[in-house]
Amino acid sequence: MKTPIQKRAIATRAKLIDAANKAIAAKGYGALRVEDVVQRAGVAKGTFFAHFRDKDALMDIIIGNEIDRFLDQLDATPPPGSVEALIDRLTPLTQFMTHERYVFDVILRHSGAAASEEVGPIAKTFERYIMVLAPWLATASFRKDVDPWLLAEGVQALGIQCMALHFCAIHKEEPMRERMNRYFSAWLCPSTCTKEKTRH
Repeated sequence: MKTPIQKRAIATRAKLIDAANKAIAAKGYGALRVEDVVQRAGVAKGTFFAHFRDKDALMDIIIGNEIDRFLDQLDATPPPGSVEALIDRLTPLTQFMTHERYVFDVILRHSGAAASEEVGPIAKTFERYIMVLAPWLATASFRKDVDPWLLAEGVQALGIQCMALHFCAIHKEEPMRERMNRYFSAWLCPSTCTKEKTRH
């Protein structure tokens, strides 16, 4: 049974997250300040730091929750039968991850790729992404010479590369969908890509 102190701490943490979500809705992720959160929550700044190491730790939870929401939607849809259909399914998540440079930066920092010492909410969503995609890729008409789990890891890695190039001055003019189509087709349907090249 939870003690009154534990219940109060859980309630305060939830209040801070709710206040942060409201501030984000008003100002965006990157513009959010700890001062905004504590003011909306009606608590002292010290209370914020008793629950979160810094703003990034709070963002790990909030952005992780948002990615999970998109993964819930993906998990409820039928497997895509083509690269185009796969991109359609992934587009809402991709748009969220790239709608602010700050959001993409936080995702990269907490993905586990940056040698993070602890596995937080965002890192867990990266594992869940593979778990959602792998069964799709096993049943779809994609290459069969590679394990579906490895195929899913490749899609994830190539997707992150496409998103990173979206913020690159040299490559940002190419539409995200075109880039994803080119990368995913080369990875998921290499024989088709080879045939296309030999035709031209």
